[in-house]
Amino acid sequence: MILTSLDGVTADDFAEHTGWAPKPEGLCRGEVCVPAPGSLLADGTVHIETATARLGMPVVHDEQHGAWAVGSATLGGKALATATAADPELLTRDGNPFRLSALHGRKVLLVAWSSY
Repeated sequence: MILTSLDGVTADDFAEHTGWAPKPEGLCRGEVCVPAPGSLLADGTVHIETATARLGMPVVHDEQHGAWAVGSATLGGKALATATAADPELLTRDGNPFRLSALHGRKVLLVAWSSY
């Protein structure tokens, strides 16, 4: 969800973009509801900081462009801490060492195979 302000986000907009419907009993997706007191304000808008904290949604602010990005819910806190991939050293068919970082900036298809 991309926002230009954290204020004035309606419950309907929040539900449409995140899949979580703010209700008096909490933030709900289907039959699952997460208690989130203070998320749904009296005027029908969502307090973004409270809602995202309860659902484990990352919020990133780009000051230069005046935009916020709200990521997916991670109720269990199992989200990637970084988008940086590992740089393993592999062996070529000739037995020479090779690092994936040598292909930086190029599209790469990595095929893995195992006999088990």
